[in-house]
Amino acid sequence: MCGRRFLPVVGQPQPERADAARNRQKIIDVATRMIAERGAVGLSLDEVARVAGVGVGTVYRRFGDRAGLVLALLDEGERRFQESFFAGPPPLGPGAPEGERIVAFLRALVDRVVAQEELFLLLETGKVKGFSTPYQIYHVHLTALLTRARPEADAAYVADALLAPVNAYLIAFQREERGMTVEQIKSGVTAVARAVLR
Repeated sequence: MCGRRFLPVVGQPQPERADAARNRQKIIDVATRMIAERGAVGLSLDEVARVAGVGVGTVYRRFGDRAGLVLALLDEGERRFQESFFAGPPPLGPGAPEGERIVAFLRALVDRVVAQEELFLLLETGKVKGFSTPYQIYHVHLTALLTRARPEADAAYVADALLAPVNAYLIAFQREERGMTVEQIKSGVTAVARAVLR
């Protein structure tokens, strides 16, 4: 028994030593706080390491470069978001009628984009590459819900149409140029979804 080794599970994060996991979390927490305070553009790995109280080499070994750290931050938020709509409580998770789940999903997606807006903007403008866009997962999820809610509709097309307004560039424009609140944006996507579901 003591010599048994476990094989990695596809799609699951690999186990880490406790100190490595703590350091990783400190780095993620510090980088998240720095981006919230000063934005993502000037994020410095050297400063992240200093504030987190870890060696610069630890940050570089763990994340490679600034883009690697940004991708790790996006990935962490994305895992939590996907767990919430695949297995979380209704109406976002299973157990609610499809129409309610669609509305809850779109509203939660707006919150998801706003929470890491600067990082999504870096991604959408091509300044950070390598993040496997979750768009396909969102599309499959919405298409499945729409197929059950509106069997007569072209679910794949409607899913694209519902996802189109929920992108960081448009949301940033609506907030900064139009002065819209996050709640107004969420109300807008809700109205569009309800019109489609009638």
